[in-house]
Amino acid sequence: MKKNYYIFKMNAAFLNAFSLVLLVICFVIFYLIYRNSNPVSLNGSIDFTILFYLPYLILHELLHSLAYVIHGAKFKNITYGAHLEKGVLCCLCKQNINKKNILFSLLYPFFFIGVLTLIIGIIFNIPVLVILSLLNISGCSGDLLMFYHLSKLKDYEFSEFDDPTSFGLYTSNDFSKLKMFGLDYIGKEKELVRNDFRKIQVSKTSIVLIMIFYILFIINLVI
Repeated sequence: MKKNYYIFKMNAAFLNAFSLVLLVICFVIFYLIYRNSNPVSLNGSIDFTILFYLPYLILHELLHSLAYVIHGAKFKNITYGAHLEKGVLCCLCKQNINKKNILFSLLYPFFFIGVLTLIIGIIFNIPVLVILSLLNISGCSGDLLMFYHLSKLKDYEFSEFDDPTSFGLYTSNDFSKLKMFGLDYIGKEKELVRNDFRKIQVSKTSIVLIMIFYILFIINLVI
């Protein structure tokens, strides 16, 4: 049977709800860990969390790309993007990769700067690291959702393309009837649109939002 790309798109409403649930769970964990701690110390930790949150998000995407390359993808086919007006900070692997590669890539940020750093933060009592780790875990909603669904499928190759909220599964199987909560089936294509291979793409709105964010942060520190 001829192979095709079956295109799936993230359901934004579902992912936002899932992320919120994870965030609530994470902050319940944080409260249980630090409920008897000095409030002044925690407030200072929150300031540092705000300062390092964006770099932590960038590290999240870099870990995705590291996994892609370690497990067989070519670095030249990986792009990075920031489209904060759409709520998107992304690393896209614009080539076909196997199941093992995509599953490892989905788990790298969750494990290395989520679970592992959370354990380190708790052991060495570093509230900033604990908060950043919990925020990262809550932000892994899409990664965890995709890992759950893709781990159950067989005989496919995974690929991303110019749409940062969608992906394609290249297979001779008929995936058009798949029911995967949180993912919407878009259609079937013979080829994916992968024209834009700029290594880093940052929207003008993202630049403005980042500048405003850190200006407000600095003003808050001064005041």
